[in-house]
Amino acid sequence: MAKPKLALIPSAQGDKFYSVLPSSGVGDFDFTRSGGATRINSQGLIETVADGVSRLNYPLIDGKVVGCPSHLLEPQRTNLIQYSEDFSNSYWTKADTLITSNSVISPDGTLNADKLTEGNSISTKLMFKSGISTLGTISVFAKKGDDNNRLFQIRRDGGSNSWSWFNLEDGIILSEENGVSTIDKLGNGWYRCSFTPTNSNGTIVFGISNGGTGRSVSYQGDETSGVYIFGAQLEQGSFQTSYIPSLIGSQTTRSAETATNSGDASTFNDSEGVLMAEISALADDGTFRTIAINGTATNVNTNRVQIYFRDTADIITFGMESENSAQFFLQFPLDVKSNNKLALKYSANSCSFWINGIKVGEETNKVMPTALSRLDFVRQDGDDEFFYGNTKQIQYYDSALTDSELETLTSWVSFSDMAEGQLYTIE
Repeated sequence: MAKPKLALIPSAQGDKFYSVLPSSGVGDFDFTRSGGATRINSQGLIETVADGVSRLNYPLIDGKVVGCPSHLLEPQRTNLIQYSEDFSNSYWTKADTLITSNSVISPDGTLNADKLTEGNSISTKLMFKSGISTLGTISVFAKKGDDNNRLFQIRRDGGSNSWSWFNLEDGIILSEENGVSTIDKLGNGWYRCSFTPTNSNGTIVFGISNGGTGRSVSYQGDETSGVYIFGAQLEQGSFQTSYIPSLIGSQTTRSAETATNSGDASTFNDSEGVLMAEISALADDGTFRTIAINGTATNVNTNRVQIYFRDTADIITFGMESENSAQFFLQFPLDVKSNNKLALKYSANSCSFWINGIKVGEETNKVMPTALSRLDFVRQDGDDEFFYGNTKQIQYYDSALTDSELETLTSWVSFSDMAEGQLYTIE
């Protein structure tokens, strides 16, 4: 198989996405983000990176780092909670509960997680914050206590009450009402529990129970049992993003990230080539998210080769435009949140489309684009189609590969490689 002309294989953090090919550095992507952000590092811990530094995010399977990292790109989000780690602060109201600060090692590897302990009355056991009436996703890191096994609740009160109960022993969602929940396993017994309610009423509640899973559970507490908590977040959006520490009594924003301007006119072949991407979406959220070989600054509206997640549920699209004329926009079903190996081959005689080693479509006798000059994680025509997701690799070939080569390029090396790449557990 020919050597790729451009290859992005995530290996270093910095003010760029560094491509290993070409060695001249012309393939490096310009990266922007104002302010810091967090990632999962190679030890499986939450780590903050500095202003403008790109992020290598490591995958977790059953709480353990498995495999190579991805470049992570996320949209702008604000943590609307003002004391995301200090639950002893009066910002949080306690109802028959008490907080013991710095009780256990948190998901960032330091002794700064609190324990939410039940009181000794016959009542509900809650901690809550009123007055935040923004519709969005609530998340918090939680770990079962060392004593009795208590269930953990995320709730949104007022109007149509919404809630979800989590079992922190087994890492499962027990019940949910008027919303959608997720639970993700980290290391050392920690889970990130999230809940996206259907209502935006003004009280966010974290609760514990001795087994009940209704909206409100009242029982006799023992003044000992409870759960560990860390890193509360409320963000306006239909899914959780990486943790945004908000520590000093004000809301904290992580700005949107971009990666653009890789390669130049000598990198890309207008007549034929292959764009390969191993990527996954952050969520199936009904937005366009595009990776494209675009034209020059004066013709970005008219010439491009692109692979993108679209605004239809679980769909991948392969597209090409030449001189403002659509040559093809073909859609195929795909679990976009899983890691997938995708390739688009273009040439005048044959354009073909590949997903995880399978040729899913072909088009013939198409007009090739001209003046291709840059690879971007966005469609460069003013549309808001920035790619937000995880990128394991990008490869560009300046010649049309054979079907056999494309099958090899997009296939999994082994069953275990496929399971690891798509974050499955082999039992």
